[in-house]
Amino acid sequence: MVEQSSVDSVLPAANSPIAVRRRAWRELKDKAARYGVAVGGVSVVFAIVLIFFYLLYVVMPLFDGAHTDVEDSYELSVKQPVHIALNEYNDVAFVADKEANLRFFDAHSGDTITTPELPLPVGAIVNSFAKGDLSTGVMAYGFNNGEAIVFKREYKISYPNDERHIDPLITYPIGETAIVVDPEGRALKLLTAQSNDEKTTLAGLTQDNHLVIVGLTREANFINEDEFTIEEQRANIELPNAEVITHINVDIDQRELYLADDAGFLLYYDITDISEPHLIQKIKAVPSDVDITTLEFLTGGISILVGRSDGHVDQWFPLRDKDNNYTLHNVRSFDDQDLPIVAIETEYSRKGFHALDTEGNIGIYHTTAERTLLVEPLIESGLETQIGIGPHADALITMSKAGTVQMIHVDNEHPEVSWHSLWQKVWYESRDQPEYIWQSSSASNDFEPKFSLSPLTFGTLKAAFYAMMVAIPLAIMGAIYTAYFMSPQMRTLVKPTIEIMEALPTVILGFLAGLWLAPIVEGHLPGVFTILIVLPIMTILTAYLWTRLPASFTERIPDGWEAAVLIPIVIMVGVLSMLASPSLELWLFDGDMPRWLGEVGIGYDQRNSLVVGLVMGFAVIPTIFSITEDAIFGVPKHLTIGSLALGATPWQTLTRVVLLTASPGIFSAVMIGLGRAVGETMIVLMATGNTPIMDFNIFEGFRALSANIAVEMPEAEVASTHYRVLFLAALVLFMATFIFNTVAEVVRQRLRMKYSSL
Repeated sequence: MVEQSSVDSVLPAANSPIAVRRRAWRELKDKAARYGVAVGGVSVVFAIVLIFFYLLYVVMPLFDGAHTDVEDSYELSVKQPVHIALNEYNDVAFVADKEANLRFFDAHSGDTITTPELPLPVGAIVNSFAKGDLSTGVMAYGFNNGEAIVFKREYKISYPNDERHIDPLITYPIGETAIVVDPEGRALKLLTAQSNDEKTTLAGLTQDNHLVIVGLTREANFINEDEFTIEEQRANIELPNAEVITHINVDIDQRELYLADDAGFLLYYDITDISEPHLIQKIKAVPSDVDITTLEFLTGGISILVGRSDGHVDQWFPLRDKDNNYTLHNVRSFDDQDLPIVAIETEYSRKGFHALDTEGNIGIYHTTAERTLLVEPLIESGLETQIGIGPHADALITMSKAGTVQMIHVDNEHPEVSWHSLWQKVWYESRDQPEYIWQSSSASNDFEPKFSLSPLTFGTLKAAFYAMMVAIPLAIMGAIYTAYFMSPQMRTLVKPTIEIMEALPTVILGFLAGLWLAPIVEGHLPGVFTILIVLPIMTILTAYLWTRLPASFTERIPDGWEAAVLIPIVIMVGVLSMLASPSLELWLFDGDMPRWLGEVGIGYDQRNSLVVGLVMGFAVIPTIFSITEDAIFGVPKHLTIGSLALGATPWQTLTRVVLLTASPGIFSAVMIGLGRAVGETMIVLMATGNTPIMDFNIFEGFRALSANIAVEMPEAEVASTHYRVLFLAALVLFMATFIFNTVAEVVRQRLRMKYSSL
């Protein structure tokens, strides 16, 4: 009684000021903790939502169409223009008319800057005009005497008083003297021309249906750079009178010549050797009731665009057949316009073009993306109207037959991207079939962007699949044994050891995988597969032999420590398999298993999916093991004891009670491990060849979305198409992770409700 009284005297009364203050302080801390957790949870959700909307904000401009806005409109005293163009800054325009008059003028006001005069042959009359590739600025006029003059528009830029000043001028790639295209002096009805620093090629069609070609090769004098000689090649092909040629065009590399006739046929010539041109193919390009109205090369000179009288535009390019001969193929068509196409203007550095029809409707298209960005009326009539695209495809200038000029701003930032180009097979130039390809950059200016996310997504799933093939069996089986069968003392050693594996930096694992493990696997490939085959057999055999040992021996091993017996077995199998690998390789694969795999049609890369599966599986195992082990160990003991008391064996109790009760946690462990594998960056970056291919072969590499972002984001121009597509890849990863986690939570809750009655 004395002791109880002394204790009561120490404790404060329930309503004493001290007790009241303590309760108030405790309630304050409880509220602070409750609100702190709530604010933290809401902040996490808000941050995730913010990330999602930021990614969406960066990605959405990819799918905007084109928009146009007429900035200026005015009249010029130019009659029957044959060509119009803009300079790099869209402030100086150039126009050439049917009578060989040239003019540079202010693109926004129409004020004349200069009117250079061409050194025309005396008495010659202009019969034809040719424009070369837009990026070179080369043009030519053909005359009634069989001659032609080749010239080029250029812009000299200076900065007096720190202000940009542009002096437009006309230059002559092979001199001011007219070139004799047809030695017989026949009028050139049609003309095409291309010129570069080394070679100039002109091809013309005479009034009597002769195709005349001349090639001029410039050979510099290495002693005096101002002196040079011209080597000349010629060809004269008499075409059948039945062939009424309507269009003629030579490519920028001056190796191919295309002709179109009034019957809708394309004639494809090889003029690599101009002295001996030969017809490769003559093909019907349009239906019988349709005419070819325009013929223009797409940027790069590989594809030819055929405008038709029914408003369609077809893209053709040559491919090698099984006999290694080139044949033309109609790869894709655009049918969003219904009226005859009278002009096609291609973009300088992208695979896009603008098409003008007879009613003044302009369509903006991109070939690779197979995307129609805009079709709208911009001018009153397209007949004899010339259009010119700015070098950066952000401006368009039009000039009618009467001289009415419109300066139009074009907003068309990302035409290369469409659902088709991102996720479906695309037929790229010079490829023999449609393919999934990721190739975001090139050294060539006429590069066709290849932004297919399919091989990257495939690589991500491939990496996750092989990693989970390694991690799931080892992690779950190990967790089951550790939680249910292993002795408590051994569990206190094993569980922390496996969990601390998760602290290993993945960059170290990737480094070891790429520089240490990959060469070992390549050099001991038979040994690796021997381990995978022999180890399960030896484990089962060891377990069987353990049951046959005398009880006096097995009883010396404490319960739950039997797994330690397998440690020397595993080491022995690994060592013997690797030692036997060279002999097995020599005996079964003639000393080189990777080469043997190649001979049977299975490619082998040193950094491949097998290496990634082993290392990334090793990285994912701790996550799955820890969650699974906690779930199994956390099953209430009364369920286990009750099952055993009713006569069930430990194995029956495990499979029919414990695993069912722990199934929500096990499923969550697998899904979290899968999320970790899908989002892994450094291991797949360093342990694969980063080749964006779609091949499920375990011996081939791949490129994952995460690794691709890590590699290319530092090099991507901010706000460019490449930059935004990388953000789209991040958005795809974000959505995949969100879906995995959502499905995992839904399934976990259902499993939890289903087995909560146990």
